[in-house]
Amino acid sequence: MTTRLTWRRDGEELVLSGELMADTLQPLWQAREALLQGCCRVEVSGLSRVDTAGLALLVHLRYPDGHPTAQVALSGVTDALETLITLYNLTSLMRGPAASAA
Repeated sequence: MTTRLTWRRDGEELVLSGELMADTLQPLWQAREALLQGCCRVEVSGLSRVDTAGLALLVHLRYPDGHPTAQVALSGVTDALETLITLYNLTSLMRGPAASAA
């Protein structure tokens, strides 16, 4: 049984908690455009698990317009998420100038 994925907006930050997995991310995917309006950062330290589908969603959240110049920063990247990013050779994409560690 997976833990529920939750999120909230805190000013210009989108805060994610729980498990960002294939079977939990659909509601966030559907709400992403509205949630990212005026959003500058996505806080991910509250994520206990992220699978490859979750990582794909984080790429979309980081680049909401699909263009490298339209970046949303990631903050609170855990060691486990950093490992997944590295395994998929996405370090430069996900940990570039707009990303920051916890």
